[in-house]
Amino acid sequence: MKAIDRREFLGVATAAAGAALTGSVQALLADAVGSANPPGFLRASDTVTLGKTGLKASRLALGTGTKILMQRELGEAAIVRLLRHGLDRGIRWWDTADMYKIHPYMGAALKEIERDRVVINTKTLARDAATVKADIERFRKELDTDYIDILLLHCLTDGGWPEKLRGCMDALSEAKQRGQVRLVGCSCHSLDALRASAASPWVDIQLARVNPYAVIMDIRKADEVPKVTGVLEEMHKHGKIVYGMKILGEGQFKGDRIDRSLEFALKQSYLTGFTIGFRYPEEIDDIIARIDRLRVPRV
Repeated sequence: MKAIDRREFLGVATAAAGAALTGSVQALLADAVGSANPPGFLRASDTVTLGKTGLKASRLALGTGTKILMQRELGEAAIVRLLRHGLDRGIRWWDTADMYKIHPYMGAALKEIERDRVVINTKTLARDAATVKADIERFRKELDTDYIDILLLHCLTDGGWPEKLRGCMDALSEAKQRGQVRLVGCSCHSLDALRASAASPWVDIQLARVNPYAVIMDIRKADEVPKVTGVLEEMHKHGKIVYGMKILGEGQFKGDRIDRSLEFALKQSYLTGFTIGFRYPEEIDDIIARIDRLRVPRV
């Protein structure tokens, strides 16, 4: 998500800045934003359970790949602060990928917290078994963790991927059996690939592009969005975990479009959660505040 225009903060970031003078930023944010949402409404920090593993994450995932490398450009210290700020606000799901080049920064953040406080998912662009195996070992070293909660085959576009990438799938399944990976799946960037994923019993978890405006999705027009949501509903019906990306059109949405897109995502019963890319702590605060103000009822 692109940096949000400060005129859109609706007072949240301004209040936080004032609290910094008294050393009470987190307390003010918790009072002014978090507790403003009644218990009967969905929140960004809600605990969601990922499949049969019992793995628990927050509804909102903190994405670290806006325009691929925008977060990396901030440097390690800024990323550690961003991740810690998200955790302080109840965002316990960290979403990244090998191509974002940010694993070591996450590893630095993990040195400051207990490992089981966060769910980490990453993604590999590998297209052969040997590279998948090498990636798993490298990722664990870069992240400084014994295990990866979720590992996805990244950016699949070919509808025949389950047959063509069988070696990659087997390598990930073996890693899951060894306890190095807890959930496996893919991120899809075409409707054909998404439909193939829905039909594959191997997929535990699906990352899918979805928003009400069809921006950066697997279809081109808003009236075609049901083609995607129909597949995702079927996945959910058959026990797959589905979480969304491009919720805000990779930062293209502004003002009311942000709110409408967040509301859309929150109301999709097949979505266990969704990831949004953040660069600055105040962006996290803004999205949390927007979700609270939407007051989407729990079903």
